[in-house]
Amino acid sequence: MRPSNTAAAIAARRTQTKEKLDRVTTAIGQLRRDRGRLTIRAIAERADVSSTFLYENKDARALVQNAVTDSRSRHAAAGQAEHERIEATWRERALNAEAELTRTQKEVLVQRQRIGELMGQIRDFDQMVPGESVQHLISENTTLKHRVQQLTQEHRKLQERLEGARSNLRFSDKRIAALEAQVLEQALPPLDRQR
Repeated sequence: MRPSNTAAAIAARRTQTKEKLDRVTTAIGQLRRDRGRLTIRAIAERADVSSTFLYENKDARALVQNAVTDSRSRHAAAGQAEHERIEATWRERALNAEAELTRTQKEVLVQRQRIGELMGQIRDFDQMVPGESVQHLISENTTLKHRVQQLTQEHRKLQERLEGARSNLRFSDKRIAALEAQVLEQALPPLDRQR
């Protein structure tokens, strides 16, 4: 074979390799835009090159490894952002339930004090006032007792909601820990696992 033919073959091979590398770069960009999974097979199919080319050519292998690493870090960041968003909502719910529980407890205490005052007044009036006023006070007392029962029920419901929110927060923390462990396991596997 003549030297000019060899040089032409080498130049053609380099041109062909550069075109393949350009197609690989384009395919990686398209998969990122389409939010497709960046794997050797997916990139090879999209770029219309063989998987062997992606493994054997050091430039192609570097492009693929950088894309996969970047994709994993983006997925990890997105997972972390989602985790923080979910945790913030549960934390907010728990804080709201605790604030409402505190408010209800104060309201119940005020109502109990008021009932105590009214009971004392009823005793005083019972000794001083004729029967008609006593009936009016008894009906008012009954109304206040019903109000206390309602507030007690509200207090119980809020207590249950608070327990539910705390339980959901614990479950969320466990789930997040499991997902973080899963992300770490996926972040470390070798490139051969994606064939």
